[in-house]
Amino acid sequence: MVQTSKSFLPKTKRGRREAYQGFLFILPWAIGYLLFRFGPLMYSLFLSFTDYRGSGTPTYLGPENYVYMLTKDPRFIDSVRSTFLFVAAFLPLSLIIGLGIALLMNQRVRGISIFRTIYYLPAVTSGVAVALLWQFILHKQWGILNAVLAPLGIPRIGWLVDPDWVMSAFVIMSLWGVGSNMIIYLGGLQAIPSELYEAAGIDGAGHIRKFFHITLPMLSPTIFFNLVTGLIAAFQIFESAYVMTGGGPKYATYFFGLNIYFTAFQSLRFGYASTIAWMLFAIIVALTLFVFSTSRRWVFYAGVREDS
Repeated sequence: MVQTSKSFLPKTKRGRREAYQGFLFILPWAIGYLLFRFGPLMYSLFLSFTDYRGSGTPTYLGPENYVYMLTKDPRFIDSVRSTFLFVAAFLPLSLIIGLGIALLMNQRVRGISIFRTIYYLPAVTSGVAVALLWQFILHKQWGILNAVLAPLGIPRIGWLVDPDWVMSAFVIMSLWGVGSNMIIYLGGLQAIPSELYEAAGIDGAGHIRKFFHITLPMLSPTIFFNLVTGLIAAFQIFESAYVMTGGGPKYATYFFGLNIYFTAFQSLRFGYASTIAWMLFAIIVALTLFVFSTSRRWVFYAGVREDS
């Protein structure tokens, strides 16, 4: 029997009226999404196959932008190298340090809520304000970090002007905002049943065995969430690099976001900037799908059978 197009609607008159009212309420959002999100997204995909300078009619080029990007553009190679290097260094450290802080913040001591707030505050601070703060901290001559290292006999380091150190500076600065991971980890830790730890203690398990055999398996969905969201966010680093280095020194921090911005708004190559943006999108999607494909091997969901 062929179902009609209205088969998804409730059968009762009152149910259909409520469904129509629900559609009416979400209509402004749907129109806004189509006009300001989905529409520009599809138009940027079209522009990625054209030469468009911001005025006039886009000139269709076919796949030439993609061929040039992958074979001849040295700045694309710089952005790939710097972005992947940042993600490879920052993402594992953010997951580990965030978990470590969450374990400390999960202790039952007086005033722990104050420390949780202190650790979380950097995560909600404006990106530009954070960049300006760290630009002062990492300054070669007057920076606080070099002043702290000087008594240890360490010479002044040009954190933001030396290509060998600038990536380390960005990783250190980004780890300052690890409080967002900490809060999510903390929620996962508090959701673990205390009976599991009590049963393990009766069996003679110590703190290390409890951590590896109870905490990590039960926390694996939270780790998976932080891994996916952190991966997506790390590939889109922009504000701090734009404010602090502008892509330098020697293109060491020429991340994807900067490459897209400079190509579009300085070189006025909007078509080619769209090409780079869609390549970034493709890389993020591919890596996210890879992470999802491995999740069955290490993510444990309580109450779900492994063979289901």
